[in-house]
Amino acid sequence: MGLDALASEMDELARAAVNPFGVVSSMHSDRVAARASRQRRRLFLPRHHLVVDDGVTDALTMRRPESVEDNMQSPTFHPDLRAARFLPRAIVGPRSLGVVRALIRFTALSTNSWAVVEKIGTEVSVRVFRPESPHPGGPALLWIHGGGMVMGTAAIDDRFCRWLAGELGIIVASVDYRLAPEYPYPVPLHDCYSGLRWLATQPDVDASRIAIGGASAGGGLAAALALLAKQEGEIQPAFQLLVYPMLDDRTSDRSDIDARRLRIWSHSSNRFGWNAYLGGRVGVEVPALAAPARADDLTGLPPAWIGVGTHDLFHDEDVHYAARLTASGVSCFLHEVPGAYHGFDTLETSAAVSRTFREAKVAALAEALGIPRNPAREGPARRRRK
Repeated sequence: MGLDALASEMDELARAAVNPFGVVSSMHSDRVAARASRQRRRLFLPRHHLVVDDGVTDALTMRRPESVEDNMQSPTFHPDLRAARFLPRAIVGPRSLGVVRALIRFTALSTNSWAVVEKIGTEVSVRVFRPESPHPGGPALLWIHGGGMVMGTAAIDDRFCRWLAGELGIIVASVDYRLAPEYPYPVPLHDCYSGLRWLATQPDVDASRIAIGGASAGGGLAAALALLAKQEGEIQPAFQLLVYPMLDDRTSDRSDIDARRLRIWSHSSNRFGWNAYLGGRVGVEVPALAAPARADDLTGLPPAWIGVGTHDLFHDEDVHYAARLTASGVSCFLHEVPGAYHGFDTLETSAAVSRTFREAKVAALAEALGIPRNPAREGPARRRRK
């Protein structure tokens, strides 16, 4: 079963436990929780790889000090995110990586593809989506998929990229970068830069109107790509679309983040992903192009939109990065979602809060690229929190 099927299953479980008044029914909650636990075992690999609601942990999980957790209130998720209580805190680790990768590849192969695949050299490719009526010499987006630097493929975002190309009338190129630990930093970043250079040379693309963006690890790579493009001075992206980006390797060592509120991506997942990507670099050895939060100089970067939930492991690092961009004279809009976990908009796609979040990022991209949209479809007014 793929990740889309997982999302549908978990959403179904959540709906089954909620009565018409939006209150969890005690009659069904135990049965639903038990079923969710079985689904976690079946869909998310052996239980010892997970941190789940009943407190079972694997040996790789960084346990928070009991004295700290005991003094914290239980996390409250956004009311629209009804599957949150059934989801695991982590889905990948060193021993489960191969199986998770196989599952993602299977999911990608089983979905319809509308992309034209273009090879860049011998190792890198981009999946290109063109609208039916593109703007001649118009804007474009280089999209970078997520996966904690260690998993994922560009094909998993085909549906989103195709929709976005049609919605905004732009060319979207999704880069299939090589993954850690087989290819640690700087290989994935250089692959993304190759994708940016390729996109800028296309005759139907205005090189001055290329946005770069991505989600999770892809968002972190997009932020690093903006820094690299500034350093190289060859191409200047017009905008950064950073969706709960993975920016700071130091977050893994924080003990003041309540692990009980985390879903999908935990401290142990984060440590594994960063260790794989950094290839043994630690502390002062970690360059800013690997972990953008370590960059000393953020001046001269493209305008940015950063979106993140308050129950995301990356929340604090993203908020801090947004503040630093603003302090450096870079226009940055921060969109926080109270009670939202990592990847909430892809796992609970039909939730109202997910639809609003998607519309906000698309509206920001359209505005940055100077693309007019139908006012009736622009969604809620611009604001910091929703």
